[in-house]
Amino acid sequence: MPIAMSHTINLSVNGERHRVVVDHYDTPLLYILRDDLKLKGTRFGCGSGQCGACTVLVDGAAIRSCETPAWSVEGRSITTIEGLGTLARMHPLQSSIIEQQAGQCGYCLSGIIMSAAALVEKDHEPSRDKILAALDKNLCRCGAHNRIVGAIERAWREETRS
Repeated sequence: MPIAMSHTINLSVNGERHRVVVDHYDTPLLYILRDDLKLKGTRFGCGSGQCGACTVLVDGAAIRSCETPAWSVEGRSITTIEGLGTLARMHPLQSSIIEQQAGQCGYCLSGIIMSAAALVEKDHEPSRDKILAALDKNLCRCGAHNRIVGAIERAWREETRS
């Protein structure tokens, strides 16, 4: 029987540095976020990168944390839904989705918000087509996509007015 070797990985998550010991070198980032760092906003959906529930930002780009080995993001900036905004100061996307009551069950929302956040980092006034393209690989089983897209559009219309 092979001997398991542990590995230390240094991660920067939501502006904080973390040193995590993993038993398997290819441990998915999702497991470290949820199990080791107790950041439960990033969801486990399909486990194969198909649904988008596990989406986080790495250096501003949306990635699927369920299929990303933690070692591959060592030294890079990782942002989860918890790092996007706070209850006291929400990100415009978070505020708009809540104000518009855009979600239904909410399971997909953190991944959708993170995908939208990656888009608006690059394009401060994205068109509906760009929003739809950015969310194309995020699944919402409740069928709230239209309300969510509308809330995202509204967030940026209101943001540009202020």
